[in-house]
Amino acid sequence: MNLRDLPRHERDKRELAPGEMENARVEQPSAPPSRLRRPLGLALLALLATAAIIAAVAWWLQTQNYETTDDAFIDGRPVDVSALVPGQIVEVPVTDNELVPAGAVLARIDDRDYAAAVAQAQGKVAEQQADVANVVAQVATQQAVIEQTAKLTAEAEAALTFSQQENARAQDLLKRGAGTVQAAQQAESDLREKQAALDAAKLVELQAAKQLGVLRALQVSDEAQVKQAQAQSEHASVNLSRVTLTAPVEGRVTALTAAKGAFAATGQTLMILVPTYLWVTANFKETQLASIRPGQPVEIEIDAYGRTFPGRVDSVQAGSGTAFSLLPAENATGNYVKVVQRVPVKIVFDNPPDVVIGPGMSVVPSVRVK
Repeated sequence: MNLRDLPRHERDKRELAPGEMENARVEQPSAPPSRLRRPLGLALLALLATAAIIAAVAWWLQTQNYETTDDAFIDGRPVDVSALVPGQIVEVPVTDNELVPAGAVLARIDDRDYAAAVAQAQGKVAEQQADVANVVAQVATQQAVIEQTAKLTAEAEAALTFSQQENARAQDLLKRGAGTVQAAQQAESDLREKQAALDAAKLVELQAAKQLGVLRALQVSDEAQVKQAQAQSEHASVNLSRVTLTAPVEGRVTALTAAKGAFAATGQTLMILVPTYLWVTANFKETQLASIRPGQPVEIEIDAYGRTFPGRVDSVQAGSGTAFSLLPAENATGNYVKVVQRVPVKIVFDNPPDVVIGPGMSVVPSVRVK
């Protein structure tokens, strides 16, 4: 019989050598497992495809309901703790990264010179106040002198009036021949004397009044010097209070450079205090802002911890970030290329995170917009 007339598997058997036939019989049982793996592979591919579809749907829902960005970081307003008066540092009761409450002592500067300045200024105030009191007493005395001179003037005026009357009578008697020339001359001399006494009394009263004006001007000057001395005393007291540096807010001590025994110059930054009140500044694309509103809930993922914390949108900055940079972009040139701008959005935590965070740490906020 021709081999071509036989079935294919019979032809394969007759074409094989006897030794190969034995090997073929041995290998035949391995065929069924290969057929069993095909349904398992197909099922795995179907499972992967289903997972991919679910992931795609989840991603689509995420993009529809959330606006997110990875251009975000923890933000705050660190306080530079600087020396307000120069002097040697005598105490630094805090250390690096220490959490301190508001009002806690951060450093102290030698206060001996400033305490002496306060005592000197207070002594100057007391001296000027004594001068004012002395002038006030002189003014009271001068007013009494003026009253006395006024009475003397009034007495001189009365005496002059009487002398004028006496002189008039003496002159009349002389004209009628009933009086003597001597009596008339005496009356006229007395009149001149009384007139001179009145003029002298008026001059004394005028001088007393002028002296009172001088004393009152001196009183005003001394009172001004008292105010100046009090201002110097207050300034000295303020400088004395500035030798103790305290925390204006609750926060953590960072960038500590102050050391006991070192000299602190005015305005020198001794440390930086990072407040515990921090927020997130998220730079969203301007095309994402249409659906972002203040008050929307936010999920804040902090990269350092891989945890998510709840928050909310506080506000949206009125302008892009580049508009307020040191060198804002100028788009008036002919080679303008439009670039999607980033707008800072302030996001606050619902509750302070229970982990240590600081400005500059990366976060990924997801704002729920629907």
